Amino acid sequence: MLETYVNNEFVRIRESVSRKLEITELVKRHGKKPILLEDLGGKKAVLNLWADRERIYRELKMTRDQFLLNYESSLSENVNLKEGEKLFKSKADMKDVPVCWHYPGDAGYYITSGIFVAERNGKRNLSIHRVFVESERVGYARLVPRDLLRMYNDAVSHGEEMKVSIVIGSPLEFLLASATSVPFEQDESMVAASLYRKSKGKEMEFSRSKFGLLVPSNSDYVINAILTGKVKEEGPFKDVTGTYDIQNGQPQILFDSVECVKDPIYHALVPATMEHFNLMGLPREPTIFKEIRREGVDVKDVRLSEGGASWLHGIVKIKKTSKNDFAKTVEASFRGHKSMKRVIVVDEDIDIYRDEDVEWALATRFQADKGLLIKKERGSSLDPSSGEDFITAKMGMDATMPIGGGRKFVREVS
Repeated sequence: MLETYVNNEFVRIRESVSRKLEITELVKRHGKKPILLEDLGGKKAVLNLWADRERIYRELKMTRDQFLLNYESSLSENVNLKEGEKLFKSKADMKDVPVCWHYPGDAGYYITSGIFVAERNGKRNLSIHRVFVESERVGYARLVPRDLLRMYNDAVSHGEEMKVSIVIGSPLEFLLASATSVPFEQDESMVAASLYRKSKGKEMEFSRSKFGLLVPSNSDYVINAILTGKVKEEGPFKDVTGTYDIQNGQPQILFDSVECVKDPIYHALVPATMEHFNLMGLPREPTIFKEIRREGVDVKDVRLSEGGASWLHGIVKIKKTSKNDFAKTVEASFRGHKSMKRVIVVDEDIDIYRDEDVEWALATRFQADKGLLIKKERGSSLDPSSGEDFITAKMGMDATMPIGGGRKFVREVS
């Protein structure tokens, strides 16, 4: 339950707050500080919970280096999911879920932190999708072109609807795993359970939703819903890039029932904020890290930068030992995160969390006629500059010193 995360770090707001637009202003006012709303239309909600990377690492009880290595190993571990006591025993309706309207240009009230749990033909999937709540009964889900959409299309092609359980308020490890891309045959729940064991030293416990789907036993809200074959235009919605996204042909979702813990806290994830950046980008850094290591490159760190909405632009730090390391790193980076459109490769002496350090490396070590790789392929549906079918030009930039380049490339720090 999210109450386990509530401590003295929180800004507590006890007066009533509107579910429409006001919460976005609260985030602007309090920066990265987590905010507990104790009366959001009579319900509790938390904002900005994971806006600070250091808070994430503290909760996981890991350093940055440990996080990358532990997450990388969790990506391929097979774990038996442990069933435990179901805590979300109370029943509610959609009117009891304090869904928020975030920005004036949005179509309306949106669930933004909902983790979809689905199963079909033995395949189990976790993924996060925004949901436009049109009424207490009907909504529309934006399904990005990944595993759940593939499963949904298969169901529709057989004249079937698809049941999902949408989790709001789960352990951090489950939230991170749900934002991770793994091969179709893998189950993100195992990534969550493996990471939880490394972090907490015990097993994550799961219980069955009304639809029989395994979700964390202590989930605050579990919304059981049905994806139908009916589709329509969805949006506009201000997404992680800060631009408004409109998508055609998105499936209708019918809300069946709501299960919750006794005193639930709603996770109100405000789009295009630091929390959104972290939860989008952070789980992709280990997948990039893993692909680069598979190429035999000595990779030290990976960052998806906030300037690229922690989604479109990346920086990779390596210990360069071969003239081929740059090209290997670029190709592996784009495999590890297919939505990324630019990656800068730097040496060990560059602090990739300081943008001026990265720019200095580009200024003194990059030459466009020999340090630039460009490829054209499918990118992100969130990139408004991409072409038909989201085809985009992707760029790798070599801001590393040439091997044996000499002292002229070394910066002396006073």
